[in-house]
Amino acid sequence: MTADVVRVRDLVVTVGAKPLLVDVDVTVHRGERVGLIGESGSGKSLTALAIMGLLPEDLIPAGSVVVTGHSGGGVQRVTSVLEAGEPALAAMRGRDVAMVFQEPMTALNPTMRVGAQVAEIMTIHRTVPDRGAAARRAVELLDRVGLPDPADAARAYPHQLSGGQRQRVVVAMALANDPALLICDEPTTALDVTVQALVLDLVVRGVEARDAGLLFITHDLAVVASVCERVLVMYGGRVVEAGEVQEVFTRPRHRYTRGLIGASDLDLTRPDGKLYTIQGSVPSSGRFPAGCVFRNRCTHATTECESLPPWQGSGPEQGFACWHPVMAS
Repeated sequence: MTADVVRVRDLVVTVGAKPLLVDVDVTVHRGERVGLIGESGSGKSLTALAIMGLLPEDLIPAGSVVVTGHSGGGVQRVTSVLEAGEPALAAMRGRDVAMVFQEPMTALNPTMRVGAQVAEIMTIHRTVPDRGAAARRAVELLDRVGLPDPADAARAYPHQLSGGQRQRVVVAMALANDPALLICDEPTTALDVTVQALVLDLVVRGVEARDAGLLFITHDLAVVASVCERVLVMYGGRVVEAGEVQEVFTRPRHRYTRGLIGASDLDLTRPDGKLYTIQGSVPSSGRFPAGCVFRNRCTHATTECESLPPWQGSGPEQGFACWHPVMAS
């Protein structure tokens, strides 16, 4: 069986008495590309921050998050994120697991030259012999992510580059230390279609070259269909459906998944030519109804849905939780 690079089990995150994530299970195997989809407020980014050990101090996590890095010196690096101290987490971030954020201007230091920022992550983790080697490697990485005149780009400040170029710099930083897991949190949202395609190609080629796992967070189902092999659907701080992308997108079982697909360009089969819509809006975090978290917006909800639906499937990587699932065809 392929090794896990991250294994999340029964993850719960609360603020005060309010649950923000409940019983979240996520597994990404080495070399596997997994999508995490759902509307804003579903818990996608919070799950990523929990994996990175970057939750704000007022959020209390419970459960298990284990990250397994590449072997170093013949020893497998394993970090139990929720139990590790800050030194262990700092050693893990950027080395065993790296993250590409949605907005590169918030991820880059505006006072440092781009090349110095790419080099810094390698010198901190000592994956290069010295600062000179880090500087040369930084230029090589900027060249690999397609920046024109990479030596000049290395001397530039972030504000001197375009949005697409800055995002390529962040991808270069994330891949600099050959992480075992790359997390991308909606990295192409602010980019035009052409640049988006380039960034997606860089991410896919980068993880394939390193046999790394990819956790790709997005609201764009078409991106998941083109990039990922498996998908997790989140709503209300829970995973409500999981499975192979082809299976979930062509034969969704959860009513929420069906609504997402119907409201996207992936489904053009409605006779009147109109897109499906999901009634209502996502409740604020921690204010989801008891039982099925989607029942207040579901047209098929009954009194049975006031109880929590059991998970139906072969395990956390395949299945759904819905009292009135879409009939498989």
